[in-house]
Amino acid sequence: MTNKAYLLIGGNEGERADELARACRNIISYCGPLVLHSSLYETAAWGKTDQPAFLNQALLLETALPAPALMETLLGIEEMMGRKRLEKYGPRIIDIDMIFFNRDSIRLPGLIIPHPEMQNRRFVLEPMNEIASSYVHPILQKTIAELLLECTDRLDVKKIPSII
Repeated sequence: MTNKAYLLIGGNEGERADELARACRNIISYCGPLVLHSSLYETAAWGKTDQPAFLNQALLLETALPAPALMETLLGIEEMMGRKRLEKYGPRIIDIDMIFFNRDSIRLPGLIIPHPEMQNRRFVLEPMNEIASSYVHPILQKTIAELLLECTDRLDVKKIPSII
């Protein structure tokens, strides 16, 4: 069975675009093919603001992995890429969040799907809106486009022009 997972990747250390590209290659190698990806978006740091801006990108992944195994694999990719969890909301080379998994609602230790804060974070909604504007949140019963319109987060999120 093929599962569809929406991911958000981001980072604010190193060569940010190169690190996101490396994360994509690792996700493809260990998890499955990427069906869609958004543009890159630059966002001021959220939660801990005294750090460099982040680059973020939304991805649609097809995977044979069940959600818990996918989460474990994504955390392994973060670790392999040098992610250090030193402080909450602190700087990081890579962050890989699972936003949705199929249309499932999952509550397990270390895994809550849909991501419980995604509707409150413009840096998640803007790139998600680019690739899945009509996707309906399985709990809130609103599309990504509707959630973006209602989002009260005013953090600046800028689409980065493509270099290709």
